[in-house]
Amino acid sequence: MASDTSAIHPVDEKLPLWRLGAYGFQHILAFYSAAVIVPILVAGALHLPQETLIHLIDADLFTCGIASLLQAVGFGPVGVRLPLLQGVTFTAVGPMIAIGSAVGGGTPGLLSIYGSVIVAGIVSLLIAPYFAKLVRFFPPVVTGSIILVIGLALLPVAANDIVSGHGPGMVQDRVPLRSLCYGLGTLASIVIVQRLFRGFIATIAVLIGLCVGTLAAWLLGDARFGGVASAPLVSVTRPFFFGTPVFHVVPILSMVIVMVITMVETIGNVYATGEIVGKTITREDIARTLRADGIATLLGGVFNSFPYTCFAENVGLVRMTGVKSRWVVAAAAVIMMLLGCLPKLGAIVAAVPSPVLGGAALAMFATVAVVGVQTLTRVDFNRQSNVIIVGTSIGLGMLATAQPHISDTFPAWAQIVFGSGITLGALSAIFLHLLFNVRRTLAVDPDAEIVPADLPDERILMGLPVEARKSEETERQRGFG
Repeated sequence: MASDTSAIHPVDEKLPLWRLGAYGFQHILAFYSAAVIVPILVAGALHLPQETLIHLIDADLFTCGIASLLQAVGFGPVGVRLPLLQGVTFTAVGPMIAIGSAVGGGTPGLLSIYGSVIVAGIVSLLIAPYFAKLVRFFPPVVTGSIILVIGLALLPVAANDIVSGHGPGMVQDRVPLRSLCYGLGTLASIVIVQRLFRGFIATIAVLIGLCVGTLAAWLLGDARFGGVASAPLVSVTRPFFFGTPVFHVVPILSMVIVMVITMVETIGNVYATGEIVGKTITREDIARTLRADGIATLLGGVFNSFPYTCFAENVGLVRMTGVKSRWVVAAAAVIMMLLGCLPKLGAIVAAVPSPVLGGAALAMFATVAVVGVQTLTRVDFNRQSNVIIVGTSIGLGMLATAQPHISDTFPAWAQIVFGSGITLGALSAIFLHLLFNVRRTLAVDPDAEIVPADLPDERILMGLPVEARKSEETERQRGFG
């Protein structure tokens, strides 16, 4: 009996129920602020009512649970069966806001987003077995450019919320002082927490900042929690709650690009987790992981949520605690599904005032840009082609961000591309890389093992330590920038 027990890998160890619950709840605490911030940001940008935001938060938590079960428990060829918690990818925030805003925001904006998310999930599922070979087409010069453009293009959205504005494309000539104080005070709270604390407290700095800002607004009469009393005690999210999704080619293309970047990030998290738990990651493991991401994203579009990926902060938690059992994540998934059925919890989060949200968003969006800069540090800028790729992509992305009305001069089918700095910058990075570096890319051995150092690392978003990478050695291995 003892030998059978010792033969069980720590990843597959089934802990006592009380320990599963305690460790699972710990994962949720590390994950919660990042989980709810995406629906809050999207709802704020699309000017959705509080009731809609409550439902988005509940749907997000519920679908996070389903996605995490797919990844950690696994079903047939789906799921890597490692302690990986799933959540909505930050990379999708900007494109989703652009897609929703292009049709006027509100519920029509959500339906356009869900149509693109559903198709992107299906595409991810279909290409999962082949993606390990496609990674070579998305080196740091491409992924870094896209992530940097995403971060920069989102900053006007955060600034608009801070000044209680009427849209990121409009200049506000009179800024309410109280709104500015809420926004900057929230930002200051986040910075102070990150400066004074380490470990778990540092990872929830955004959540603490939101609580501090909302508390200050409540004391001054600018935050109201009347919606908590009127929200139902228990509710289960229904498929297509807001109506039938709308499918358009350009939004779908934008979301597919997001999923490609997300898949690259997911591979990095799988490698990191494999190192932590002591399991060798194979190409079949990568395919299983990406299949789960694709199905979870498809379900996200059906159940009124968004694209899913492995969450980096929970990878760090596995390393920090040494608890490697995937059943802990399964327990966290069940708890999340239960939380997703409690609308009153979502109503509390939905009461966060817009300027407070803007202060937190400013920190988050700027950090996304930093992740892009971090990725670009692995690019050889002595090669002129890489300078052109990054410079042109950022330039086009900022052109459409600073002057969104340039899209008005184009046909309707092209307006979402030219009206979104993120989409325009991303497409520019991809096509310019193929134009300048296609020979080097095709020369890389398609059967060579993936180099984890080439993959984007979102851990910096959560305040987690990022290990140094040997960029020069990596470039020699891959043969291009």
